[in-house]
Amino acid sequence: MYNLDMEKITLNNKKQIPVIGLGTWRSDKNKLTPIVEYSIIECDYRHVDCASIYKNEKEIGQALKRISSNKISREELFITSKLRNTDHHPDNVEEACKKTLKDLQLKYLDLYLMHWGIAIEHGQDLEPIGSNGLVKTEKVPIIKTWKAMEKLVKKGLVKSIGIANFSVSMIIDLLSYSNIKPVINQVEIHPYNSQQELVNFCHKINIQITAYSPLGSSGDIKKRPIYDRVVIQIANKYKKTPAQILIKWSLQRGLIVIPKSIDLLRIKENIDVFNFKLLEIDMAQINKLNKNYRFVDPVIWWGIPYFK
Repeated sequence: MYNLDMEKITLNNKKQIPVIGLGTWRSDKNKLTPIVEYSIIECDYRHVDCASIYKNEKEIGQALKRISSNKISREELFITSKLRNTDHHPDNVEEACKKTLKDLQLKYLDLYLMHWGIAIEHGQDLEPIGSNGLVKTEKVPIIKTWKAMEKLVKKGLVKSIGIANFSVSMIIDLLSYSNIKPVINQVEIHPYNSQQELVNFCHKINIQITAYSPLGSSGDIKKRPIYDRVVIQIANKYKKTPAQILIKWSLQRGLIVIPKSIDLLRIKENIDVFNFKLLEIDMAQINKLNKNYRFVDPVIWWGIPYFK
């Protein structure tokens, strides 16, 4: 099996993150424990991407506990989780982090991300919608949430902190008051939404990019880049799967990738991408597929045009 230790990116705080991780969004929690075990033990994944709002961290924690008895140390793993939008108030940040740690059965997180740059009303309902059809927000500025997240680093609860779904203007604002610079911005990236300008900006200021939904997301298969004729042609050329081509395309752009699957064969295939390289002509062909199409857009469920 390929040694993943050779395939890491160094963050701006000198810590390292494996370039491929196992995504767990929309993964059935009833099937997830053995899947995470298989991914780490049999396929050499060392990076698992989690989030409280995915509602499956307890099942991932069961897998991590079992893995600890298989001669895989905690230090070999890189575990990411995310702060829910309803927990942005400084009084809730540490409690939310500790809840995640308890569910994952860990003493610390390698990375904790602010999931979205918007505070939602705290309560049992994770996405409360008002009578006007808009999500109910809370008057908590990002600066207060970020300062609370910085305290998590100082207390040793997390090794690194970062952001997700942040635009350039949001990042510039955050950098104006942060004492700890975010190490990563996790955003939706695939050939239909390449976000080249955002990638260029983040890399220039030494913030790494993690690409979520790198194969597209659920829904109409005709809209997913994994089924694009160009991608399939290139896959046939290299004798690889379309998924492997899309993952390699992201890796060659200097991105971290977290493909999600619950199919054991696909999980194994998704990490088997270190034995070939896409030619520039093929990279260029895939680059041309961009149409700024998002599979994940809060306007659909929050009523807020977040990315406008």
